[in-house]
Amino acid sequence: MPNDRIAWLVPSVELGAYWQPVLQHFTQAFEQTIFYTGKVWPDFDENVPGASAIQIVGKTDFVETQKVETGYGRGFIIVSPNVIFYLLKYKPRIVLPQAFSLWTLLSVFFKPIGGWKIVLIYDGSSPNTDFRDSTFRTVARRWLAKFADAFVANSHAGERYLIEALNVPKDKIFIETYLVPDAEALQKQLSIAEPPNLEGLQQPIFLYVGRITQRKGLKTLLKACGHLRSRGYENYTLLIVGTGDQKAELEELIEREEITARIRWEGWVEYGRLGAYFQQADIFVFPTYEDVWGMVVPEAMVFGKPILCSKGAAAMELITEGENGYIFDPLDPEELAEKMQVFLDRPDIISAMGERSREIIARTTPETAARGFVDVISQVLES
Repeated sequence: MPNDRIAWLVPSVELGAYWQPVLQHFTQAFEQTIFYTGKVWPDFDENVPGASAIQIVGKTDFVETQKVETGYGRGFIIVSPNVIFYLLKYKPRIVLPQAFSLWTLLSVFFKPIGGWKIVLIYDGSSPNTDFRDSTFRTVARRWLAKFADAFVANSHAGERYLIEALNVPKDKIFIETYLVPDAEALQKQLSIAEPPNLEGLQQPIFLYVGRITQRKGLKTLLKACGHLRSRGYENYTLLIVGTGDQKAELEELIEREEITARIRWEGWVEYGRLGAYFQQADIFVFPTYEDVWGMVVPEAMVFGKPILCSKGAAAMELITEGENGYIFDPLDPEELAEKMQVFLDRPDIISAMGERSREIIARTTPETAARGFVDVISQVLES
């Protein structure tokens, strides 16, 4: 069984450096593994353990056909059809296509010729990626799903979508959280990263890390700070790490809300230095309107931070309300202000909640993710 050839079809890992440690562990069980993709992360190094399994085929692009005010833009992914020639030459026993791109369609269409089995992986669930309101896409996905031998869902939200929208039998779905940070690597970064200069910032420090774009819900977060100001709360700092096209608009909002003194912009920070920001912050806030998962949430948990997580992120499943954080409506800044106020009124709970975050995420690692895939594939091969 370890000699069986495995092929992954993941159109883009542009923001997916976290795949490398998972593949490092996975290839220890299945040495003959090729991870096909059309886009890799910026500092990709094929010589790093696990990354050597990654093979770039063509180029992946996303064509947006419809902008959405509070979520992902709608459109379609362009991938190279040449991947099928790679598959037919490689002759894998198992193909793992991600979601429902052209690569999934090709793996299904050529399944009788290639003789492989299909384990479809689904990262998460959100309104503008699920397309539940599109009859065409739903029917097409239901048809493709019939040819899959098993499914791996990264979240319970993904499982619900597969069952409710695509009529996938529950016993064919395995829930394995595989979009997880590499805790060891993140901790190692602290020894080599230049620490940020956060002297003089009013504590506690609420931290946001991510793109500065409409979808990420920063308007809600800044309006929540405005509500706190109106209630007389000035004893905190909101630290924003990231870049994006919405910054000018948000700076105007900050002035209108009269919260300039509470906000600290850090701009873009390279990944190797992010750990230092997670380490020095007190509470992590993720106000996104829509995220299929939200990797920054488990990353913050690795560093033992309480989490304020939007209902728009599937990663909210990692939050146990009142134990390691709180969940809020990303369209309700007043509710978010109330959740932030809890930590301002009771700073004594920050440490205990953060430790609970660390305990929860410690159960899910790149090693457990790889083991989950190995177990599923082994069952499919034996069936």
